[in-house]
Amino acid sequence: MKTGNSTARAAAALLLILLFVSLTGVQSVHAQRRETPEGRTARYYDTIRNRPPQLLAFLLRMPKGADLHNHLSGAIYAESYIQWAADQNLCINQTNMSFATCDQSPNQVPAQSALTNGVLYRDLLYSMSMLNWQLSGQSGHDHFFDAFAKFGAVSGTQTGPMLAEVAKRAAKGRLRYLELMFTTDGGTASRIGGQIGWDGNYEGTLAKLKAAGINDVLAQSKTNLDKAEKDKDALLKCGTAQADPGCSVTIRYIYQVSRGAALGPVYAQMVAGFILSSAPDSKVVALNLVQAEDSYPSMGNFTTQMKMLDFLHGQYPKAHITLHAGELAPGLVPPEGLSFHIRQSVMLGHAERIGHGVDIMHEDEPEELLREMARRNIMVEICLTSNAVILGVSGKDHPLSTYLEYGVPTALATDDEGVARSEITMEFMRASQDQQMSYVQLKTMARNSLQYAFLAGASLWLDAKKFIKVPQCAGDTPPKTPPSQRCQEFLSGSEKARLQWALEGDLSSFESRY
Repeated sequence: MKTGNSTARAAAALLLILLFVSLTGVQSVHAQRRETPEGRTARYYDTIRNRPPQLLAFLLRMPKGADLHNHLSGAIYAESYIQWAADQNLCINQTNMSFATCDQSPNQVPAQSALTNGVLYRDLLYSMSMLNWQLSGQSGHDHFFDAFAKFGAVSGTQTGPMLAEVAKRAAKGRLRYLELMFTTDGGTASRIGGQIGWDGNYEGTLAKLKAAGINDVLAQSKTNLDKAEKDKDALLKCGTAQADPGCSVTIRYIYQVSRGAALGPVYAQMVAGFILSSAPDSKVVALNLVQAEDSYPSMGNFTTQMKMLDFLHGQYPKAHITLHAGELAPGLVPPEGLSFHIRQSVMLGHAERIGHGVDIMHEDEPEELLREMARRNIMVEICLTSNAVILGVSGKDHPLSTYLEYGVPTALATDDEGVARSEITMEFMRASQDQQMSYVQLKTMARNSLQYAFLAGASLWLDAKKFIKVPQCAGDTPPKTPPSQRCQEFLSGSEKARLQWALEGDLSSFESRY
C-alpha cells in the first residue's frame, strides 16, 4: 500500500512538471509572438556577436542608410588607380612609387608593366594604401597621408569612373546615400585665391574675390559634375535593363577646402564652398576643411580659419558646414593643441557635424562641450578604421561610447575606404566587435546618417531621438503598405523624408528575416 501511494505521488508530480513545462513553452511562444521585429532581430544579433562569420553575414544584409564622411579620391582602391594609370600610358616613379607623366627618367617604368610584374604591382598596393603599412617603416599617420600624392596624377582625371566605383560599392554595402568630399571646381577658387592673397580683411578680400570672378565656380562645378555623373551612369548602365544597383544610390557633394594651403587660397575655397552650397538645386550641399589637422599650417592657422568661417556664415547663412575636428591624439601635437579644435569648430566655425572628434576628452571643459553638442544636435561622423590605423585609437580608448553617454548623435562613416582597405560593413563590424555596440545602437546610427544628412526637405521624424514619425505618416508602415495620400504628399515635398521612408522599409524587410 505504501509503495502504491509513492507511485501515485510520483506520477502526480511528473504530471505537474509536464504541465508546467507545457505552460512555460506556450507562454514563451506567446512572448516571442508579442516581441517586436526589432526585439527578435536584436536577440538574434546577441547570439552571433562572438561569431564573426555569422556576424559578417548579418551586417552585410543590414541596411545602413548613408555614408556622410567619404573623400572621393581616398575611397578608390589602389587596384583601380593602377589600371587607370596603365590605360593612360602613365609611368611609375620607382623612387617613391607614385604615378607621373613619362619623361624618360631612368627611375621610371611604364605603369602597364605593373600588370605583368607581380612584385611591382604588390609594391604599388602597399605604397598607395594601408595594406601591410606596419612593414613600411612609417607610422600609420604618415603612410596614410603620403598615399594621396602618389595617385594624384590619376585621381584628377577619372572622376566618372571613381563615382561609378564608389556608388557600386555603396549599393553592395546597403547604403542609399553618399556625401562625397570633392573639389568640384577643379581648383579654380584656389588659383584665384593665390592671386588675391590674404590681408586679414574679411569683407575686403571677399569683394576682391567676387571682382576676380569667384562666382564662376557655380558654372564650372555644374559642368564638371554633369560630365562626371554622365560618365558614371554610362559605366553603370543606368537607365537600362542591365543597370547596376549603384544607379539607385543618391550622391551629393561636399566642397573640400585645403586647410594646409596659404590663407589666400583657403579663404577663396571657403567662399566657393559657401557659394556652391547656397545655390538653389546645387548638388554641392556643404563645405569641409580637409588635410592633416596636425600639420604646421593647420595648427597655426586653425583659429583664423574658424574666424573666416564665422564671417562667411553671416554672408551665406543657408550654407551647411561640416568640419574635421579632433582628428588628433596625444603625441601628434603638444597637449595644448588638443584642447580647442572641436570647441572652436562648433562655437566659431558653425559646424553642424564634426568629423572624427577623437580628442574630445582633451578639450577644455569636455563635459560642458559634450552637453552643448547634444543640445545643438551636432552629429559626430565616426570613422573607426581610420582612427585605428592613422591615430592608433580603438577599443576603450575611442570616445564613441562617451558621445552616446552624453546623448550626442553619431553615425558611422568610411572616411577613405580605398586607402584604408575598408568599406561600410567593416565599419559596422568594428562598431560591433571593437566598440560593443548593440543592434539598436547600430540601427540608430544608420537612421542618424540620413537624419543629419544635408538633404533637402523636412525629416520623416517628428522626434528624431525616439524615431516618432510626423503626423502625416504616423499610421503608415513601410513596406507593408504604400503610404497614405497624406503621407505621400509629405514625402513628395522632401527628398530627405523619401530616403528615410525607403530606409525604414529596408529595415522592416531585414528584421522580418528574424
